[in-house]
Amino acid sequence: MRTLTTLPGNSQKLDGGAMFGNAPRALWERWMQPDAQNRIDLGCRALLVREDGRNILVEAGIGAFFSPDLKQRFGVVEERHVLLDSLAAQGLSDADIDVVVLTHLHFDHAGGLLAAWEEGRSPRLLFPRARFVTGRRQWQRACNPHARDRASYIPELLNLLAASGRLELIDDGNRSAILGDDWRLHWSDGHTPGQLLPEVAMADGPVLFAGDLVPGAPWVHLPITMGYDRFPEGLIEEKESLLADLLQRGGRLVFTHDPRVAMGRLVRDPAGRYGVEPLAGEVVALAR
Repeated sequence: MRTLTTLPGNSQKLDGGAMFGNAPRALWERWMQPDAQNRIDLGCRALLVREDGRNILVEAGIGAFFSPDLKQRFGVVEERHVLLDSLAAQGLSDADIDVVVLTHLHFDHAGGLLAAWEEGRSPRLLFPRARFVTGRRQWQRACNPHARDRASYIPELLNLLAASGRLELIDDGNRSAILGDDWRLHWSDGHTPGQLLPEVAMADGPVLFAGDLVPGAPWVHLPITMGYDRFPEGLIEEKESLLADLLQRGGRLVFTHDPRVAMGRLVRDPAGRYGVEPLAGEVVALAR
């Protein structure tokens, strides 16, 4: 038996122009309305997979590890660690998670592994029983970042993960020994090197956690990329290949950053444009 539940984490407000790359505001504001500071609302959603008596968490969101000044700079909305509240609503705590899968190690995807900021206290790793799974090339990038994305990583988190003894680094194309053969792993370099996109098999079609390849429903459109993407043209090619494959197999996408759409089934119109048929709100215990 396998069930899927999407879990809201801390939300953000980020510049809409940065999130939509070279798309003009006249286009992207149809999808996400900006505030007076040109910021749009973004989620940092995780996916809880319950299977074979274990709890697997895909991503951990941004969490509440930032100090107050950095919290304001990066547009983090809530003071508390929202993902922990979402886990509690499912009758779980961070200590009940067996595996955490990290698509990549940017702070808005992995920061939730850390406890909430406390003045005078060093960063502390949560999820004391969990094993952590991520791509080897992404780990290498995080440990030796480019000037363009250095601020996206948390050095203290990397040190804590390395010291935990519970980190599995996966080479491209390989399965995860921890996750098992029933999980299919896709790889993407357009946003950041070695981004890992896990696919879960379900009875009515596969479910892909789309990470920052497709952060929300508007980014399903092939030309739409983020200003944060390392290689936008390559990302579009990766997206086109993966979406064509998923469409053929009746796949659905889980969106980490979409504030309203947690999951949607992939569709394509007569003109060849991709879209999603969204499921209402967060997904609770979608069964295999």
